[in-house]
Amino acid sequence: MNANNIKPTGIIRVDSQVLFEDNHIIVVNKLPSQIVQGDKTGDAPLSDLLKSYIKEKYSKPGEVFLGVVHRLDRPVSGATIFARTSKALSRLNEMLKNREINKRYWAVVKNQPPDDQGTLVHYLLRDESKNKSFIVPENKRNSQRAELKYRIVGKSDSFYLLEIDLMTGRHHQIRAQLSAIGCPIKGDLKYGFARSNPDGSIHLHARKIIFVHPVKKELISVIADPPNDPVWNFFLTNS
Repeated sequence: MNANNIKPTGIIRVDSQVLFEDNHIIVVNKLPSQIVQGDKTGDAPLSDLLKSYIKEKYSKPGEVFLGVVHRLDRPVSGATIFARTSKALSRLNEMLKNREINKRYWAVVKNQPPDDQGTLVHYLLRDESKNKSFIVPENKRNSQRAELKYRIVGKSDSFYLLEIDLMTGRHHQIRAQLSAIGCPIKGDLKYGFARSNPDGSIHLHARKIIFVHPVKKELISVIADPPNDPVWNFFLTNS
């Protein structure tokens, strides 16, 4: 199933997905079925669901403010930050720009990487018409440097679990870079995995997010559990 065909059904409540919240920010464990912001599918975005959650929980009259700080691709799950005030949104955007928000991902791949841990550096060129990023030579016009660090943190009979720290934030960076070393992410047909996952998800998850609170200046560290499926459950139990 293509990720674009994932359709949430029924009335969706996000109460159980909230990992952290205060008056300034809210961190949510996004499901693979959810889009962060509205798109051409017309499906209810996570941002709207959260506005309804805030309005109901705090009995807020009128329009609820909620700012999108960063996005995860639709088939990807995990920790996602939203701002509840314009002050927090402005500061978080600046922190994101300055690489002051640390995001750690889990990715499940079938093929073993060449090394147990390493640093990947590639140059990516985004093709917006295909919604895909391609590995290109360094001197290619409009290409962007992409760097990540990975290490193997788990192994099953069929798959490897990689922990990934992003050094840069490029479009589809993890998906493209792992594919480039022969390790496409489970379910990711777009980047070379042999089969899609039945629900249209891919096994890429924003596991941990660490940042300094934009207003209170306290260190915030949030961990998000991956979706409930046999592969993720195995690694959650054995990693």
